[in-house]
Amino acid sequence: MRILVTGGAGFIGSHVVRHWLRAHLSDEVVTLDLLTYAGLRSRLEDVDGDPRHRFVQGDICDASTVKQAMAGCEVVVHCAAESHVDRSITDAAPFIRTNVEGTRMLLQGALELDVKRFLHVSTDEIYGPILEGSHTEAASLRPRSPYAASKAAGDLLVHAYQETYRLPAIIVRPTNTFGPRQLPEKFIPLCVTNLLEDLPVPIYGDGQQRRGWLFVDDLCRALECLITSGETGMIYNVASPWEFPNLDVAKTIVERLGKAEGLLELVADRPGHDRRYAMDDTRLKALGWRPMVSFEDALRRTIEWYQTHPAWWQPLKVRLREDSYHWLNRAAGAGAGHAARTVR
Repeated sequence: MRILVTGGAGFIGSHVVRHWLRAHLSDEVVTLDLLTYAGLRSRLEDVDGDPRHRFVQGDICDASTVKQAMAGCEVVVHCAAESHVDRSITDAAPFIRTNVEGTRMLLQGALELDVKRFLHVSTDEIYGPILEGSHTEAASLRPRSPYAASKAAGDLLVHAYQETYRLPAIIVRPTNTFGPRQLPEKFIPLCVTNLLEDLPVPIYGDGQQRRGWLFVDDLCRALECLITSGETGMIYNVASPWEFPNLDVAKTIVERLGKAEGLLELVADRPGHDRRYAMDDTRLKALGWRPMVSFEDALRRTIEWYQTHPAWWQPLKVRLREDSYHWLNRAAGAGAGHAARTVR
């Protein structure tokens, strides 16, 4: 079998590529990635020499590129996305283009090329916040950021293509995912890398926003399960039993690294910041999937990776600090007229 992974040089996509090549020795994988600031060929260096892997640099919004990459593929795993909430607040246009128009282009290509299974990787953020309980797949969509709204629009397009054209599609909504090779603008790698450099870590608001945390290897296993056993036309939540406030996660990283807690700084909250996400994943668990890596072990493995790979992330941090969109810069700007309070 041949599968196409869009955004395969991104964080989740690159892990999917490696997982599939490792677990399915007779299969082929095609990676399609535009290589924006978040798409890095370095994430795929260990599979570049594998004859079963082919890399295509190109835009999912370009029909000819999509058809070239998708030709002969039975399965599409659509991971490509603009995904950083802060960037979407500053400029929503790239999110609408990639997450909506790019998704439509891939759906049309899959329809024309008779793809047998189309997995659309979405996000828990499209549900909006829930203070008690958990969202099921039937919950209303109440996105509160331009990023989440663009992903919700992509989900609706996938649903429409399934209903109208009978495209064999599945929508996957994962919780917060982390692990090695994640760009250090995301929360956990930003905490880790800033602390390794003895730099302050900005924490939005009071830091009590609660999130579920899932190791990226467990998400790869969930996607594999859905490729082989998922029901066409269904939506599947991929949740985590490990739910913590952001501030607690940051304090745990401080403790693991033996750093001063004073490096954690509360800054002005961002607009539309959701207080809590939580999902019910009963439907996925009925297929036999369970998370296998505990949060404690996943965090240990993630911290160790960043500790031993400074040559990978340090140049990225330099580039991000020069980028006006970067979370650290935005947090500092947000707190300019609002003195940042050091966490005690």
